[in-house]
Amino acid sequence: MTSRRNLSTVALTGLAPTVWGSTYLITTELLPPDRPLLATTMRALPGGLFLLALGRKLPVGAWWLRALVLGVLNIGAFNFLLFVAAYRLPGGIAAVIMSAQPMFVVILAALFLGERVRGVHALACALGAGGVALLVFKGKVSLDAVGVLAAVGGALCMASGITLTKRWGRPEGVSLLTFTGWQLTAGGLVLLPFWLSLEDMPDGLTGDNVLGFAYLISLGAVLSYIVWFRGIGLLPATAVSFLALGSPVVATLLGYLFKDQTLSLLQLLGIVVIFLAVVLGQSRPPRKEPGAAPPEPLTSGTGARALEEERSG
Repeated sequence: MTSRRNLSTVALTGLAPTVWGSTYLITTELLPPDRPLLATTMRALPGGLFLLALGRKLPVGAWWLRALVLGVLNIGAFNFLLFVAAYRLPGGIAAVIMSAQPMFVVILAALFLGERVRGVHALACALGAGGVALLVFKGKVSLDAVGVLAAVGGALCMASGITLTKRWGRPEGVSLLTFTGWQLTAGGLVLLPFWLSLEDMPDGLTGDNVLGFAYLISLGAVLSYIVWFRGIGLLPATAVSFLALGSPVVATLLGYLFKDQTLSLLQLLGIVVIFLAVVLGQSRPPRKEPGAAPPEPLTSGTGARALEEERSG
């Protein structure tokens, strides 16, 4: 029963990167052109404010700062750096660099969550990076220092966001919807001044634009981040980090289906290698023998509750 429940949690959490993989297609086909900051701000802020209005609960005490930090790492800074890297690094190099994110999580989880660095996770990191390279790398290397730094920064932001979300958990009495609303709102508010100062307003919105924004707000932000943060609370941080590798796979498949892009044998091999990396990344350490010293307790919140549920299961 426990393994079946774990598999369903993995599958549900993996839906978030699946949806995020469609963002590129939605942005290029339905949204106003050359407005990446508008797209990311609109993706986060309206949905966050909606969830805040629905939950009617604001952070208390230390959670004002924590919500801001998580919102910046998971949403605001991550999305901003992702778009900077994508615009300045051609040929899928940004995706290759971003695939280092699980490796960062493995290190951070060992330092701050007490998760052991295991050989299977090192192998999964190598397979994930190699699979993404096969999937998206076009052989034209044109490195831009700002783009490389942005890609590395984006990977570190996502890794740090996963780790801190797992470490801090969710405060008692706060619903998952409200917790997600805090982060989306914080991330959107951080992006807002960058959008207003760096981009012009579009002349008008078409029906396709409205449809694209509706998709990004509902599926691309609200629903996807709800299942993502739920997964972080229930799964090991390293296991969640490898699920993010599904995003470039979905983006590539959608490009092939809807934009007449090619899908070579090497790319198909890359998809298989990425899938293997994700599967290996879900492996857990063997159960400790009776009498072994218990692990360090997590901080109060959903992280601790999830651990207790896993033990009782």
